[in-house]
Amino acid sequence: MLCAMRARNLHRWDVTPREARAIQQGLRAQVELGDRLPRRITRVAGADVAFDKARGVAIAGVVALRWPSLDVLERASAVCPLEFPYVPGLLSFREIPGLLAAFAKLKRSPQAVFCDAHGYAHPRRFGLACHLGLLLDVPTIGCAKSRLLGTHSQPGRARGDWTELHDAGETIGAVLRTRDDVNPIYVSQGHRVSLASAIALTLAAADGVRIPAPTRCADAYVREVKAER
Repeated sequence: MLCAMRARNLHRWDVTPREARAIQQGLRAQVELGDRLPRRITRVAGADVAFDKARGVAIAGVVALRWPSLDVLERASAVCPLEFPYVPGLLSFREIPGLLAAFAKLKRSPQAVFCDAHGYAHPRRFGLACHLGLLLDVPTIGCAKSRLLGTHSQPGRARGDWTELHDAGETIGAVLRTRDDVNPIYVSQGHRVSLASAIALTLAAADGVRIPAPTRCADAYVREVKAER
């Protein structure tokens, strides 16, 4: 039996980039930046999207893992037509429709989701992790491999060292070293999670590798699905 993980109907998807920015501005006030996590987390998920531009489709993948062992429990994918253009800062409108279709196929809902994307560390403070968290009504964390905006000092060289990411006088995320002497990743709040918890959970999910296991597994999965197509 499929889980009842259905997206909230918060807005239309057939919108222009200008309308998409207005939607982000309107929804960002609903994002919760404090912890509303379960007392005991037992199941998390990673989400990622690959693109087959030749066929004009997005390939979305979700991998559910047992927490804290990080054993893979199930995987689900969806292939959707690319209907929104590539516009920096508006990637959620290009990627989330496929992700929602993939999440709907899971047998059990995750208690937290790691996104290969930014959350609060976004020009309008409403990146994909925030958007997805609101739609699915679930805690989300943004774990990006590169910086979208903001300034920061370099964190220490040891695993667990981090420094704040700032923009316009505000702390919008963290620059976290997940492994000794490797490039840091950019962690930000999505929805229903504090920055401190986002950092702690991301570090716990980074099992000796730079990229945390949930998003790393999701990335490998969408590549696999794309190759099979």
